Amino acid sequence: METSKVVILITTATEEEARSIAGLLLEKRKAACVNIVPVVESLFWWQGKLDSDRESLMIVKSRASLLPEIIEMVKKAHSYEVPEIIALPVIGASEDYLKWLDSEVGVD
Repeated sequence: METSKVVILITTATEEEARSIAGLLLEKRKAACVNIVPVVESLFWWQGKLDSDRESLMIVKSRASLLPEIIEMVKKAHSYEVPEIIALPVIGASEDYLKWLDSEVGVD
């Protein structure tokens, strides 16, 4: 079972913000790939009230060992007071894809 790789979900206020954060992560080699879904409808609790907004969703592929650095970078660059940064373990993937990911962000 593969657990050293993660997929990280990050929502942003705008597509431009997602592109900016993706650029930082890629430039610093903290991510091998970032997909951006330009518009998602988010429903959530915020400050005791039910709220909703249109956001962009980033899907970041990286190594679990880089997660603390990624969280710190995203928090500094993000416009939200409490940004959504959720990492999911990769439990299986194509060996070729995993080798490529390692070559782009380094091997643990």
